[in-house]
Amino acid sequence: MANTTIYDVSERAGVSITTVSRVLNSPDQVSPQTRARVLAAIDELDFEPKFNALVRARKSVGRIGVLTPHFTSDSFIDRLRGIAAALVDSPYELVIYNVASVGQRDAYLSKLPLTHRVDGLIVIDLPFNETTAHRLLKHQLATVLIVSLTDSISCSISSIVHDDAAGSCMAAEYLLGRGHRCFGYVGESNGLTFSIYGREQKLDPFRQTLALSGVPLPDSYVSLVPFGMEHARQGAHRLLDLPEPPTAIFAGSDTQAIGVISAARERGLAVPGELAVMGFDDIEVAEFMGLTTIRQQLKESGRLAVEMLVAQLSGNPRPPQQVPMTYTLMQRATA
Repeated sequence: MANTTIYDVSERAGVSITTVSRVLNSPDQVSPQTRARVLAAIDELDFEPKFNALVRARKSVGRIGVLTPHFTSDSFIDRLRGIAAALVDSPYELVIYNVASVGQRDAYLSKLPLTHRVDGLIVIDLPFNETTAHRLLKHQLATVLIVSLTDSISCSISSIVHDDAAGSCMAAEYLLGRGHRCFGYVGESNGLTFSIYGREQKLDPFRQTLALSGVPLPDSYVSLVPFGMEHARQGAHRLLDLPEPPTAIFAGSDTQAIGVISAARERGLAVPGELAVMGFDDIEVAEFMGLTTIRQQLKESGRLAVEMLVAQLSGNPRPPQQVPMTYTLMQRATA
């Protein structure tokens, strides 16, 4: 609607203009119900904040935004390397948006199509429904998702699809093949309710694959801890204190696997002779550590996301597609 103002939005949503402003600028200060009502009014009225013209006028270079809840994880950093490398010879600079709350997630996905602060958007491991997809398409914000196969994938937005469950099954089959029958698992206690990443991605498929061979993985042999080597080290010690300690531990990330190896060394356990340790991701340090792990195509997924996004921005868009990433067993010295 032409010449729509913030007053029109406030009237349609039945809230004050202050509330509309807070939804746009400080979304965590507004209840989810009110925020949804205001965003619906913005969509219905095609409201565009006045500062958009100024933002567009000031832009001398295009911008690609990356939206993620995993800003500090090593796997994100490796994926980011792929994104950054693919943008080196492009006319775009990189902007990273770290999502730390539900309100912040919703605000970014609602505001970025309206504000034109970025020309394209890569969304990593965040829930994405058709309402959000419609908003991005309506405002012509080129978008590519990097999502899990277990997530509800929008058919109208191109996606890079990773299947961590397949990699976890691969890890279980490998360790079973090495003769192990008593397993432990060290993974992340994910409190990010606004992320699609959870225990079902790795732990559940790992456990189910063991069960198919008649090998249980009791809860007492599962240690879910905050992300990081030190927490993983402590979690591994708890498993190794069990009356019948595991002979193999699968970690949900290479970072955590390194923490498990540290715990084994502190106890004088030979790796892999007395304790096999296996990681996930194949980050750069894994090769130097001789870590047996599951490689996922982190850099490649970032590079491919940029390629798909730039194709949309260059006026040569492809039909929406879902591109699966493959996983590879990297057999090294720890299992």
